Amino acid sequence: MSQQTDNSSTEPLGESVILKHGEVALKGRNRRMFVERLENNLRAALHGIGGSTWIRTQGHLTVLGGQVPMEELVERARRVIGFSSVERTLRVPSTLEAIEVNSVALLRKACEGREATGFAVRGKRRDKSFPLTSTQLERELGAHVQPLVPGLRVDLTRPDLTLSVEVDHRETFLSCERHPGLTGLPVGSSGRALVLLSGGYDSPVAAHRAMRRGLACDFVHFSGAPYTNPASVYKAYALARELNRFQPPGELHVVALGKAQKQLAVAGAGRLQVVAQRRLMVRTASELAARLGAQALVTGDSLGQVASQTLANMAAVDQAATLPVLRPLIGWEKQEIIDQARALGTADISVLPDEDCCQLLAPPQVATGARVGQLKAVEQRLDLDELVEALLGAIQVMHPGREDGEAPAPTCEV
Repeated sequence: MSQQTDNSSTEPLGESVILKHGEVALKGRNRRMFVERLENNLRAALHGIGGSTWIRTQGHLTVLGGQVPMEELVERARRVIGFSSVERTLRVPSTLEAIEVNSVALLRKACEGREATGFAVRGKRRDKSFPLTSTQLERELGAHVQPLVPGLRVDLTRPDLTLSVEVDHRETFLSCERHPGLTGLPVGSSGRALVLLSGGYDSPVAAHRAMRRGLACDFVHFSGAPYTNPASVYKAYALARELNRFQPPGELHVVALGKAQKQLAVAGAGRLQVVAQRRLMVRTASELAARLGAQALVTGDSLGQVASQTLANMAAVDQAATLPVLRPLIGWEKQEIIDQARALGTADISVLPDEDCCQLLAPPQVATGARVGQLKAVEQRLDLDELVEALLGAIQVMHPGREDGEAPAPTCEV
């Protein structure tokens, strides 16, 4: 059944991981810029992996390999935003004979311990000089491997096992192990943002959504210090560390807001206390963002979720900001947010007990329709510029997830 081939070896060329480009593949003349950002973020994800690695981009594929366990490469690659899929592959010569021999070996290994297994072959001929079309390759290869692998049956609709075959100019990639990628735009391709990071479910999920739209994120956490314990700071650090798995690590800035909250209360904020302190947070965060070179703020607000997140109150908060305030979760329900937090790995941190600064000095009833004029009347009793400067002057900067020392950067083959 096999066509005649030359005398080239059928031996595998090695293992690798191929990452298929997601939204980046749709870009036009500036696509190279996005691909370069993807490669840089992949290098950052490989930092400290403990072995030599290499990266090569071929069209809409990025190929990753090295002298490290493939499982570790797959795990690191799955954290990188911008790839639609991550596949552990066997690289073989681009001859039909080599593809057939190694496909049989790969499927036998994949079927170990399984009973009857429905399978399908999905082929992609990127090298148009290859003698078979993608459809012909699927048929030829499926007919060849089925009788040689016990327990295989053809199931093209809902296969238990899919053999993926990518025929390229340099080599062919065979895979039975495919993981979904995080898709989206490469982190940093849309600019930089500062995330107002609390200890709850919402803001970490909002940060991740912002990253998936290409925003590199730093974080600012407002604690109730000196009137609250440091538990919320520990949580913010842990959350930022978890989020930094998905981007080149951003900084965490901790602002002790307690004394300023007390000043707002003494100034007679009353039912406006929560909205007034939110305005102070975005005012302070806007100034910090400007110093960091960020172009937007990100919050975890969801419309109507709590009293401070009514449309009127959010509009009043926005009026105090000097940068756009992005709310990726504005239309999400709470359960959707919790489910996403569990998928991200932040939920277990968010449920830990802490003393939330938003509860400090909070009135029994929060105004749901705060007016800007009323808020300004309260703020005029304070020197806001001096207050913001004092908050920023006492800021604490942390580097969650940044490892000590330097590891060799992976090389990039041309």
